[in-house]
Amino acid sequence: MAQKHLRLLACGDVEGKLDVLFNRVRAIQKKSGNFDLLLCVGDFFGSTPSTEWEEYRTGVKKAPIQTYVLGANDQEAVKYFPDVDGCELAENITYLGRKGVFTGASGLQIAYLSGTESLAEPAPPYSFTSKDICSLKTTLQSTSQFKGVDVLLTSPWPKSVGNFGNASGDVDTSTSGSSLISLLAVELKPRYHFAALEKTYYERLPYRNHTVLQETAQHVTRFIALANVGNPEKRKYLYAFSILPLNLMDVAELVKQPPDVTENPYRKSGKETLSGKQDLTLQEEPACQYFFDLSKKQGKKRQSTGRDGKGVSPKQPRKPPQPLGPCWFCLASPEVEKHLVVSIGTHCYLALAKGGLCDDHVLILPIGHYQSVVDLSREVVEEVEKYKSAVRQLFKSKGKRCVLFERNYRSHHLQLQVVPVPLSRCTTDDIKEAFIVQAQGQQMELLEIPEHSDIQQIVQPGVPYFYVELDTGEKLFHRIKKSFPLHFGREVLSSEAILNIPDKSDWRQCPRSREEEEALARLFRKHFQPFDFALED
Repeated sequence: MAQKHLRLLACGDVEGKLDVLFNRVRAIQKKSGNFDLLLCVGDFFGSTPSTEWEEYRTGVKKAPIQTYVLGANDQEAVKYFPDVDGCELAENITYLGRKGVFTGASGLQIAYLSGTESLAEPAPPYSFTSKDICSLKTTLQSTSQFKGVDVLLTSPWPKSVGNFGNASGDVDTSTSGSSLISLLAVELKPRYHFAALEKTYYERLPYRNHTVLQETAQHVTRFIALANVGNPEKRKYLYAFSILPLNLMDVAELVKQPPDVTENPYRKSGKETLSGKQDLTLQEEPACQYFFDLSKKQGKKRQSTGRDGKGVSPKQPRKPPQPLGPCWFCLASPEVEKHLVVSIGTHCYLALAKGGLCDDHVLILPIGHYQSVVDLSREVVEEVEKYKSAVRQLFKSKGKRCVLFERNYRSHHLQLQVVPVPLSRCTTDDIKEAFIVQAQGQQMELLEIPEHSDIQQIVQPGVPYFYVELDTGEKLFHRIKKSFPLHFGREVLSSEAILNIPDKSDWRQCPRSREEEEALARLFRKHFQPFDFALED
């Protein structure tokens, strides 16, 4: 018999707007059916006394769903929570407590931590310290069967949650948030982590809870920050999801990794991890050193990160590998047709495509020898992004949209193809559909990955793939397992639905004399000059 999934709602800062919240919940339940629980993070009560709350507290009004809330985040709100261990505040509204674990009849485990971080001891009644984190961690990890919790509720964001992930809007996660909550998230491995207080909505890409190639695969964590109820910007403050408790799930299904999974944001990069240098990115925080050091799990001695710099060597840019033979695209190679080059940066260069689909079909290439985007070092990736941005601006000024694609299959040097498509020809949706339909016709699956995800998070170095990036930021990805049509990207873009030049699907069918190529390169260089950041140095 199939297990029943629980249907839950999570909410950001209510700020005393109970009627707005519960009317919205009623509307959702009327349309989509009943939910089992409502979980509220952030400031549940407003900064001023509310007659609404009195109506709920006295029973004049009733919450339409069993609602669980976190405690105070400032001194003013402490008065609303009479018992630090949790209590019923009104019918169907329960304060979970200062910290702990709520386990439902279904086995669902919800870990919670009320308040904001404090470095002072004793902490104010609306704050938590490293001792609270230690206590919560010890309670949950006391059994050898501990795999993680289903849900973690905190009011502040975890510090550094944006590392390796999609953009977090106006919130700078390198400086905002709580380091202690970051460490707690690492230890408790929640499948869902909800937070608030920043007045915005942010759904981070899922991240791993294990070290690739060193640890057994584990489930991923999804961090979701929710906005304040009834905010004028219409930012999302309610999040609906269904979940089967962790202890009821098949292990293979539980640890399945989604295609857009990233490295753990609270640890250093995956490449450093593979070289045995893993440690928390937050290890410089004195409060974090106070109670536990995750590096012990790897059997490595913790390295010094003192301000004197002893024991720490500055990270040097990674040198690209050397080609095993002649390369047509390494800029220093005599095989490169340098008359096609239109811009040279520090790590990358821009060149007209040989046998291009159109006169302004260009390539973004690394100066050194890298096989694919996945192999690029950080500084090269940054310059690739600069070139992508500059070319997009150029084509936008010419009334064209930009399509980028890469085929990491039967190629030795990264060639990021950039093809402009006139806005009058078709829409971005038309281009997207053309790629998907043509892939399906050849029994290939193109997966859509999130706009702000990084291809380096999707696939490991050495794995062949095909990748498309549209002007909206939408991205399509295919992992090549056996064979792949070498001209697939060109075939789609040259089709009747897009550029309608099917005779140019193979670059060898588009010969130009050297004089023609030199003239096109001069013309493109002239048009690109106002956007060429490489000329600024």
